Amino acid sequence: MTKSANGAGANVTVDTPRVTKAAQLLTLLQTGTGASLEEMVEATGWQSHTVRAAMTGLRKKGHVVEKHVEGNTTIWSVKPTA
Repeated sequence: MTKSANGAGANVTVDTPRVTKAAQLLTLLQTGTGASLEEMVEATGWQSHTVRAAMTGLRKKGHVVEKHVEGNTTIWSVKPTA
């Protein structure tokens, strides 16, 4: 939250919460279809090993990261929490 330069406080603005890449990754994984590694790399701009490390972080935070193979592509997903 910031105040105006004159200190009167009349022009108070509220900063919107920042959307992190980790939050974007979690949202992508929580879609009904999940996401491939290629899709996650494209969405975050991270390298593939960074995406894999972020998924490990999600597991450590208690999310259940599941994977299955469709053709030659591995798809990861996280079930949305209630």
